[in-house]
Amino acid sequence: MRQDQDIGMIHPTALVDPGAEIGSGVTIGPYTIIHGKVQIGAGSVIGAYCELGHPAHDPAQGGLLSLGSNSHIRSHSVFYEGSVFGDGLMTGHRVTVREQTRAGRNLQLGTLADIQGDCIFGDFVRLHSNVHVSKLARIGDYVWLFPSVVLTNDPHPPSDLHVGVRVEDYAAIAAKSVILPGVTVGAGALVGAHSTVCRDVAPDSVVVGSPARYVCETREIRLRDGSGAPAYPWRRHFHRGYLPEDVARWLAEFS
Repeated sequence: MRQDQDIGMIHPTALVDPGAEIGSGVTIGPYTIIHGKVQIGAGSVIGAYCELGHPAHDPAQGGLLSLGSNSHIRSHSVFYEGSVFGDGLMTGHRVTVREQTRAGRNLQLGTLADIQGDCIFGDFVRLHSNVHVSKLARIGDYVWLFPSVVLTNDPHPPSDLHVGVRVEDYAAIAAKSVILPGVTVGAGALVGAHSTVCRDVAPDSVVVGSPARYVCETREIRLRDGSGAPAYPWRRHFHRGYLPEDVARWLAEFS
């Protein structure tokens, strides 16, 4: 590794374009490629064999790739140019993110997550492994997408018509569920595992099945810890990884 007082540690096998803007204290791992249209915030860690700023297929979709401070991109991940991420971005391994993605603070992308671009993510969104997000998706704040969730966008594949999925604040979509084009999953809703959702989901409701059907309101589900306390809204009891000020606001909401 070579060390620069302002940049940090850069492995000698890494290829960093002189035009890239590298913040202070950034670490760049072996065999990683950083293209010229890249801005990496201070304190970030870029793992081995990554590529940041991969050229856009359509130059009109290109431009600067900006990663906020204290980001952590794990090995073999590829980010195309033309996207902007807030502070605290974190990925698993082998993540792919295409052009024109916009994300707020503290986005987490699990291993093998595939973001197809032209997407918007709010703050503190959590994607587990193998999640696929098609173009034009709009994801709110504090949303959870669990393993192998797929958000689609083509109403009659294959076609050139794309209609994005919308997932509102605090919603949770359980493992292996598929959300069909144009569907809105309302705020605080829960989509049960292995569901196929082809119509809008009302806020704070539970849908399950293929096709997914309404089951109950989320407030009717109880924690399986013997307490009998409500499991939802989940922010009533689950606080790991969130800011103290957010947790304080949630506790006040349910006091």
